[in-house]
Amino acid sequence: MTTVRPDAPSLEHWIAEHTEELVAFRRHLHAHPELSGEEHATTESIVERLRAAGLSPRVFASGTGAAVDIGDGPGRLALRADIDALAMDDLKEVDYRSRVPGRAHACGHDVHTTIVLGAALYLARQPTLTRPVRAIFQPAEERVPGGAISVIDDDGLRDVSEIVGLHCDPKLDVGHVGLRTGPLTSAADMVTISLHGPGGHTARPAETVDLVPIAARVVTELGAQVVARLDDPDDIRLAFGAIHAGDAANVIPTSAELRLSVRSRSAETWAVVPTLVAEELAAIVEGTGATHDLDYVKGVPPVVNDPAVTARLTDVAGRRLGDDAVTAAVHSWGGDDFAWYLRQVPGAFVRLGTRDPAWADPPQDLHVGDFDADERAIGVGIRLLVGAVLDERSASEIDVGTDRDERSPSEIDV
Repeated sequence: MTTVRPDAPSLEHWIAEHTEELVAFRRHLHAHPELSGEEHATTESIVERLRAAGLSPRVFASGTGAAVDIGDGPGRLALRADIDALAMDDLKEVDYRSRVPGRAHACGHDVHTTIVLGAALYLARQPTLTRPVRAIFQPAEERVPGGAISVIDDDGLRDVSEIVGLHCDPKLDVGHVGLRTGPLTSAADMVTISLHGPGGHTARPAETVDLVPIAARVVTELGAQVVARLDDPDDIRLAFGAIHAGDAANVIPTSAELRLSVRSRSAETWAVVPTLVAEELAAIVEGTGATHDLDYVKGVPPVVNDPAVTARLTDVAGRRLGDDAVTAAVHSWGGDDFAWYLRQVPGAFVRLGTRDPAWADPPQDLHVGDFDADERAIGVGIRLLVGAVLDERSASEIDVGTDRDERSPSEIDV
């Protein structure tokens, strides 16, 4: 297969020529955010633009999200973007602020979508590709356990050898990317614990099952007891986000509900922690007279970047963006359903700097009402993804190992 490496000015000219259109596309998505599974207008906008470029995208069976193939042959590289928004208000004072109350692109998915769209449009104009490409516009990333599962079940990774994705990082200056081999994000599970007792009068707590102190014990003891059973205590974080018991000061409640998030850095810990939580919860409640129910919902696995793919992306980023643009990404306790793809094929997830260094305010976080991105990051992301396709050898030339889970996520007990 002929290797085609268009020189930088060719791509730079295309980006300069299309920057206004790409920014406008991103701002349109930003102003019209849609929640997980409801991304119909977003999908229509993506599909319409791809068809205008002469491509033939297909909408996923779920009814939202789409994929499009560019080129034929072995070693197909998938480029993934997530397209859904968050259920929160947009607090920015900009003309592209969300026009939908309680909906906001506060995680940068509109930026991701625009970048993958731009990369697809540029690559579609190349007479020859070093490897074929599939652009995946995935719905429902924010919904546990993630829309990636439905994409995989809908043959989204059929014939794909590797996958690359990126995510906005508002703590990293625009023009920079963060890369890391191994675990980049964490597994994220949600747990609901329900305690039950007969209730009673607060004048006579010894004559009943006093659920409030029992709930307090669960909050203060459960995490420490689970951590104590792990070889690496730094491999997990347990945090209670909600607790409710009773409504009156003189009534001992008959029920209490506690909600907990559990985050694991390694797939090994993610596999065993539900059992540990169940066993330690039972030990705390035992002998108190209370009964309990445990609803443990497994979310997404950790994102674990493949060493070979990460090394090649680091090389591409150095050549396309400059050596000083590449930084070592730190591990995040957040989660992303991109992890499901990496259990099927090798790949890497990249942190994309979106902060304007001139901004006087401290770095933002994701999932906050005033989140915004320096839109120069769109061009940076396109340069990286285009380079991942045009600058690299085929995945068929690379030994990627055979230790991956070949099952669909829907066949895995999550």
